[in-house]
Amino acid sequence: MDLFDHALKQRLNTEAPLAARMRPRTLDEYVGQEEIVGPGRLLRRAIEADRLFSSIILWGPPGTGKTTLAQIIANSTKSHFETISAVLAGVADLRRVIADAKERRKLHGTRTTLFVDEVHRWNKAQQDALLPHVEDGTIVLIGATTENPYFEVISALVSRSRIFQLKALTDDDVRRILLAAIGDPLRGYGARNVQVDDDALAHLIGISGGDARNALNALELAVESTPPAEGAIHITLEVAQESIQRRAILYDKDGDAHYDTISAFIKSLRGSDPDAALYWLAKMLYAGESPRFILRRLLILAGEDVGLADPMGLVVANAAAQAFEFVGLPEGVYPIVEATLYLATAPKSNSASDYFKAFAKVEAEGKVDVPRHLQDANRDAKGLGHGVGYIYPHSEPGHHVGQQYLPTAILGTYFYSPSEEGYEAAVKDRLARWRDAQRKALGIETTEEAPAVTQAGIVGIKQKMIRRAGLV
Repeated sequence: MDLFDHALKQRLNTEAPLAARMRPRTLDEYVGQEEIVGPGRLLRRAIEADRLFSSIILWGPPGTGKTTLAQIIANSTKSHFETISAVLAGVADLRRVIADAKERRKLHGTRTTLFVDEVHRWNKAQQDALLPHVEDGTIVLIGATTENPYFEVISALVSRSRIFQLKALTDDDVRRILLAAIGDPLRGYGARNVQVDDDALAHLIGISGGDARNALNALELAVESTPPAEGAIHITLEVAQESIQRRAILYDKDGDAHYDTISAFIKSLRGSDPDAALYWLAKMLYAGESPRFILRRLLILAGEDVGLADPMGLVVANAAAQAFEFVGLPEGVYPIVEATLYLATAPKSNSASDYFKAFAKVEAEGKVDVPRHLQDANRDAKGLGHGVGYIYPHSEPGHHVGQQYLPTAILGTYFYSPSEEGYEAAVKDRLARWRDAQRKALGIETTEEAPAVTQAGIVGIKQKMIRRAGLV
């Protein structure tokens, strides 16, 4: 590095954003993640002893210290450290790093540690290109990702790596980081007499959402935009509120937070907790989730989990979906909320899932003929006897007759098992009378309820339905 390069580096360090200047350089400066790098922890021992020989993946929300931890490893290891961003780098860049690593190991016996930021951004082919070199020890991989590596990183790479999950920083962690930035005379604002009111500091901490970078960026904006008065830069609550007005919400519409939040919403509805359901609904809408996505899930829940315990649940959910198309946001939130509260407080029944028992039976039985008296009489009644013997129920007392409707081979098999909740309780009593009449009329001596289908089995049946419908 010549004098001009050195001067440029010094100037960039001085002009870098506060979050970059205050990035910890050692484990002692590192704040948070005590379960991973606290005293005596495995990763800390490996870093301090420079014994990080196996690959690791650092998984956690933004601003929790993934890149910082990688740089601390870079500062403390004797191995050669390379950094590439999966957003900007491709296979060609990776090949260059691998070639240099092999040459370095061959000539000098020096290990190479490769940090890949946002490793989930690489597609399968790019991740596959990395795999053999991780496997043979040419490089030690440190991957950083905000997404669940078990879904976004190829399984072969995950199996060869140790996963460390970083959590959002606590309020105390963020407070320590902000106070360090305010007091540091070299990298922070210690030389500028910055005074931050307690309520302003509390606001910056609370609204940051456990994201250190977010908090430091807000502090920097507050300080740099506030003119000094009587030799001091005074950050009031009003200034802090202007610097960071909206709480950072961890919510990526294609990531874990998206699926985890909608899962919490649906489980709260299924569990009949309207308060929790409203909370998760508010989080999704606050984060910009599509209301149509939420309404689709409400429609599914109305059929799957409320079902015939309250048939109006599906009506309300469908009405909410239609109303939203007419109204849109913001007033369109009312029908969404109404459907949410109705479904959360409705009686619950998942008897609609009994359909999958019938599907499994059809699949197991194969081709089964329709009983002749149920066949279409409009075409071949005269020549083949189709429909002959059918009794029209409305001509009978109570509009019911105990005749055969199932194929003969499975007579006595029941699929639908009504719950005792809400409207369905009345259905259960009525159906019991009808089934009893049918058994007596047909001389059915033994009955059997079709076996329940596991959740995994239901998922498999749904996938078959999608394929057969030509949707994939």
